[in-house]
Amino acid sequence: MKESDRMKWAAIFFALVAVVAAGWYFKQQTDSQTGTRTEEGRVLPAGALATVKLPSSLTEQEQIGASAYDAVCAACHGLNGQGRDGIAPPLVHKIYEPSHHGDMAFVLAAQNGVRAHHWKFGNMPAVEGVTRSDILDIVSYIRALQRANGIY
Repeated sequence: MKESDRMKWAAIFFALVAVVAAGWYFKQQTDSQTGTRTEEGRVLPAGALATVKLPSSLTEQEQIGASAYDAVCAACHGLNGQGRDGIAPPLVHKIYEPSHHGDMAFVLAAQNGVRAHHWKFGNMPAVEGVTRSDILDIVSYIRALQRANGIY
């Protein structure tokens, strides 16, 4: 192979490496603008505090709870209980396991509000317009999320 051919192939090789590196760099920039990268390499939605694995299926009550959660809880506690940085904690977290915060703790928090005690997000106000039945459906959904994430 002639010296000029070798140089041409070397230039092509380095150009390809540069294109791949630039693609990787811009992908990282996009991820950092849209969310946070976890230690496992997954990207959280912007502002989310926890990675949440979804259950493979939900019971009818859990599905109803998921819809109610999306309507009244997700604005503060984030999609699927992931929490929102500076707003509210993740509900899929060991602190909220059933042995520490029973179902009634969620009912009382939603009905009466609760003073901040585990997190520095401020006090949680009472949630207007939800019934005890709505809250219990939401709790069943949160418990399903917790189980799917190893929280019992």
